[in-house]
Amino acid sequence: ASDIERLLAAFCSQQDAVVEAARRLLTDERAPHRQKLLADLIHNLSENILAEDKEDDKKWFEGLESRFKNKSSYLRHSCESRMRGYMREVSGFISNVHPAARDAYRGIIDLMADKLKSVKYNGCYFDRREEEAARLCTAQGWFSCQGPFDKDDCPCKHSINPYSNRESRILFSTWNLDHIIEKKRAVVPELAEAVKTRDGREVNWEYFYQLLFTLDNLKLVHIACHKKTNHNLSCDKTRIYRKRKQTHEIS
Repeated sequence: ASDIERLLAAFCSQQDAVVEAARRLLTDERAPHRQKLLADLIHNLSENILAEDKEDDKKWFEGLESRFKNKSSYLRHSCESRMRGYMREVSGFISNVHPAARDAYRGIIDLMADKLKSVKYNGCYFDRREEEAARLCTAQGWFSCQGPFDKDDCPCKHSINPYSNRESRILFSTWNLDHIIEKKRAVVPELAEAVKTRDGREVNWEYFYQLLFTLDNLKLVHIACHKKTNHNLSCDKTRIYRKRKQTHEIS
């Protein structure tokens, strides 16, 4: 083991003693910077990451509806709520669709809604109990920022574990599932245009579904890595339509 590994092992083995010593120091400390360091140390060492059920970590559930009995069910609901929000935005755009194309647009909305429902609104992305390939976190619940839309990774190495304590759970709500090809500026307007100008072709609604609701086009980012400027990216023109099929036909 390396020196740092031995240091961390010794530190963890004396965790309770370290927390108690830090609390004593914090009582008399007046310097803001040192107060912050001590408070963060106590906070991080006192968290109960592995606890899952409400009775094992009641503080984590403070402020939540009583229907949530374990951490994973709440985090799953959190992800589902984001997906439902995206769906509402797609539905709400119908007033901007050409009147002659609105029935076809509604048909695509219905297909997307059915698909989302069948995969339980992709709540698996935030659920640490899911298989590794289906979730964005580790088995313990650690999430890592995937970096701005135009970067391959996070330059600041942001990470968070919303399963650890109430504060981290609340802070995680500020992290964004960012659309690389932007939802409002590119994907939804392109879908509306595709329906309007389809001229007998079948709109490839599953391509738009992937861009709106899946990790094909979503990156989990810390608020500091969420660039709200124009991404200047557009949909793949070769994937907007597909050869007409007998099933899922949009006329």
